[in-house]
This record gives sequence, C-alpha cells and structure tokens, in this order.
Amino acid sequence: MKSGKSKQPRKQRKARYNAPLHIRHKFMGAPLSEELRDKYGKRSFPLRKGDTVRVVRGDDKGKEGKVRSIDLKGEKITVEGVVVARSDLSEVPRTVHPSNVVITKLELKDKLRESALGR
Repeated sequence: MKSGKSKQPRKQRKARYNAPLHIRHKFMGAPLSEELRDKYGKRSFPLRKGDTVRVVRGDDKGKEGKVRSIDLKGEKITVEGVVVARSDLSEVPRTVHPSNVVITKLELKDKLRESALGR
C-alpha cells in the first residue's frame, strides 16, 4: 500500500537535498529549444558542460553561452558571459538554475549521449 513518494513539501525537499549524485543528474535537465525539440522529439534533456544555452529568466535574460560548470550539489550551472560585478569591479560567474535556461546546441561527443537522445 505504501508508495515511494510523499506529497508533503517538507519530505519532497528533504528527498531532493539528500538525493545521491546519480539522481541529482536528473534534476539538471533543461528544456530544449524549438528546433531541437522538433529534431529529437524530446522536450528536455540533462545539461552537460559544453552545451550552448540561452538564459530565459532573470537579469541576464537573452544572453547565450556555453555551460562552463555544473554544480550537482547546489543544483546550479555557470554560463560563459553571465557574470555579476563585485564592489571592487571584478567580475565573477553568476550561477543559474537549469530550469531558467533553454538548450540551443547540444555537445554530442560521446555515443551514450546520442543514444539517450534516440530513446
């Protein structure tokens, strides 16, 4: 009778915070652009370093760049060209949540990723 997931928000949050890395990888999915959606017949796909994305929410809306790094623990990514200025005028990368970007170009270097798109 017992199901795997609770409906309680606190338990949903706890499950997310305590999830192992192989499951956190699934949280790092981002929607595909219209062209990629038509091409692959998929709505979203997990992000990888090297993918080209466009920011669709926040102060940096409209900016496009490659994914520099992926933080599975904090559920954030950094994108080239998306920076925030510090008070000493140095620029540091701004983290973006994967749901706030759209994948415009996929980095297809390995066969596993291509087969995942075909599934």
